[in-house]
Amino acid sequence: MKDLIPTEFKNKTIKSTELVEVVNQFRKAEGNKTELRHDNFMDKIKKEIETLEKLDVPAALNFKVGVYLDKNNQSRPCFELNRDGMLQMLNSESTYVRYKTIEYINMLEDKLKQPKPTCIEDVLIQSLQEMKDVKKRLDGVEKTAIENKQEVQAIRDTITLSSVSWRKDTSSLINKMALNLGGYEHIRVIREESYKLLNERMGVDVKIRLTNKRRRMADEGVCKSKRDKLTVLDVIQDDKKLIEGYVAIIKEMTIKYKAA
Repeated sequence: MKDLIPTEFKNKTIKSTELVEVVNQFRKAEGNKTELRHDNFMDKIKKEIETLEKLDVPAALNFKVGVYLDKNNQSRPCFELNRDGMLQMLNSESTYVRYKTIEYINMLEDKLKQPKPTCIEDVLIQSLQEMKDVKKRLDGVEKTAIENKQEVQAIRDTITLSSVSWRKDTSSLINKMALNLGGYEHIRVIREESYKLLNERMGVDVKIRLTNKRRRMADEGVCKSKRDKLTVLDVIQDDKKLIEGYVAIIKEMTIKYKAA
């Protein structure tokens, strides 16, 4: 974790290499396996600068050309970003990564305001403490991410919907979702959402299918009162693939609304 602490944060700037390391640590903690490459990040900064210059907006205040030493102790180009520059370049990151990176930078700024150690012993003690603090925070982040994944998996494992009793089971889960949202008055909205998702996923229109089913029953001489009692669920009942699709959607919505 030592390399997570920027070697320079003078005048409240951070090198692009160091910002990339911080971002990747929090991407990893979030469960994102895609690492941000420094060369790609440099290209993004250059494009940002070009865009700002075309708009006659001075970019030099937020981004300055700098250098860093690579693993072979060779000087390589980088950028030094102030707080505004950093916030600009974090826009494409997830909400979690943006929040945790800004929180980390705030911590560094607070440390800059603290009195500097006056002897080598104090420097070593402070450095060790900083390493412990950073490790503790990252361990906490990783633990939370793991717990969240386990919680979601546990919910998935507990939701078992039968293809036989699916109507009763899905209705029960929809009722729980509605209660979590504040009351049974939300049932209609949740059902409409589930039908919309079903239409998009299966490439159908269940409302049109319902209308067509009622017309066929009318042609067959079925009384109006019986036709009026038909619902979208009756349409889904006629198609095994729709049942499977609808059950999968209700499971996903149950996780979304934490109703398991």
